[in-house]
Amino acid sequence: MRRSLVLVLVLLSTLLGAPAAIAVVPGHQISYRSIPGVGGTVLKALVVEPTGQGSGPFPLLVMPSSWAVPNIEYVGAAAKLAKQSGYVVVSYTSRGFWDSGGQIDIAGPETVGDVSKVIDWAIANAHADGTKVGAAGISYGAGQSLLAAANDRRIKAAAALSTWTDLARSLYPNSTVNKQAVEVLLAAGKATGRPGPVLVEAEDAYRDGRFWEVVPISADRSAASKIAQINANGTAVLLGNAWNDGIFAPGQIADFYGGLTGPKRLMLSPGDHATAELFGAAGLPNEIWESVGRWFDRYVKGTANGVDAEQPVQLKPNNGGEWRKFGAWPNANADTVQLDGRKITAGWGTVADSGTILLSGALQGFLNIPTGVSLPLVDRNVAGVWSGPQYPRGATLAGTPKLKLQVTPSAETTTLFAYLYEVGPLGLGALITHKPIKVTGAGRTQTLDVELEPTVWNVGWGNRTALVIDTVDPRYLTESTRGSTVTFGPSSLTVPKA
Repeated sequence: MRRSLVLVLVLLSTLLGAPAAIAVVPGHQISYRSIPGVGGTVLKALVVEPTGQGSGPFPLLVMPSSWAVPNIEYVGAAAKLAKQSGYVVVSYTSRGFWDSGGQIDIAGPETVGDVSKVIDWAIANAHADGTKVGAAGISYGAGQSLLAAANDRRIKAAAALSTWTDLARSLYPNSTVNKQAVEVLLAAGKATGRPGPVLVEAEDAYRDGRFWEVVPISADRSAASKIAQINANGTAVLLGNAWNDGIFAPGQIADFYGGLTGPKRLMLSPGDHATAELFGAAGLPNEIWESVGRWFDRYVKGTANGVDAEQPVQLKPNNGGEWRKFGAWPNANADTVQLDGRKITAGWGTVADSGTILLSGALQGFLNIPTGVSLPLVDRNVAGVWSGPQYPRGATLAGTPKLKLQVTPSAETTTLFAYLYEVGPLGLGALITHKPIKVTGAGRTQTLDVELEPTVWNVGWGNRTALVIDTVDPRYLTESTRGSTVTFGPSSLTVPKA
């Protein structure tokens, strides 16, 4: 019926001597394509192209998939970007996974080189404009996008969500294996892909207790070691991570952001790995992906939309509230608490822990259910507990809490876990942030400067902070010797406030 009506309108227009004009509604089309990557390895892609918007060339966005996730991952977001903003978007399965060829090389040279090969193909086959190119991704795709931006000057802007910038610092913080994260990545890789020699050797080292041997592969696979190239290229970089990311914690992201000299934006919000932006990738309304779209409009298409005039550091409190916006990473006032001496026995767990990756942060981000502890139940024989200041009118903590610890371990190697809590009147604590700490040298008194993971956290009226340190945590591999001791001398905790 609609088609008949259009034909009648065209006929009437012709009879009246007026030109016939039919409005073309912007849309998109999706095709499943095979793209040759490095060495001719076939990468399977979903190519989303705009329709009803001319013949191009169109600005191009390349989106490598996350670890163990196929190319359908970004199709919802890609369809919106194609239809609303006229981008060609190539969402492809990363080398070694699912329908793509090759083997998993942990963001090695071939995987990173694939991004440039996809750009080449899109210019030649999908009406893409080689002078207007962006790269984006979540997790594994995010890391690839940053590394490719260092290598390929055609990439004008990158959006890296739930990313790593320092692989060793993420999976081996303070020389402590993030066991849960490593196990999840290994299991997912073997279930959905084909591990290459580097991944096989890394797993062997991990299983044999030689994870330190894996560290040398980190530098070439970490954007932090290539920040000079990214700065030289002038790449506009948007970073978005979750406070409770159990795989790629936010401290490495904040430090990387500080080293960027080109256009940049940092967005940290509640949630766990990939949860803050997950629905946006599917095309649903999402604050992070809205910023990604505006970022590419400004720095890929060249649209003057005001993004460059906004405060670049945008932080949403981990326990709820509105976005706080800063011109730079917050470094304002701070409360410093002196910690008296204690002695604990190592090797036994307590009710204090950092939670479970992919779950604890998601509960915090979506249901406001934080990892918690009842401080009266913490055994003072196996954990040190110190009370922080009380805030009669509440307070907003913003930045990186820091510890200066004087410790004397009786064993050659001991793993400490520091937890900072907000504590209410009943002694119930909500975990604000934490960090593992490896201590070596039996009988040697030493002073350690330790940065906990950064946070923005709203402390409630009348509540206080508390610090707990013990020697076992289910998220990490502990090297503590059961029955050994750790003696704490005069120490301090500094907590920044907005």
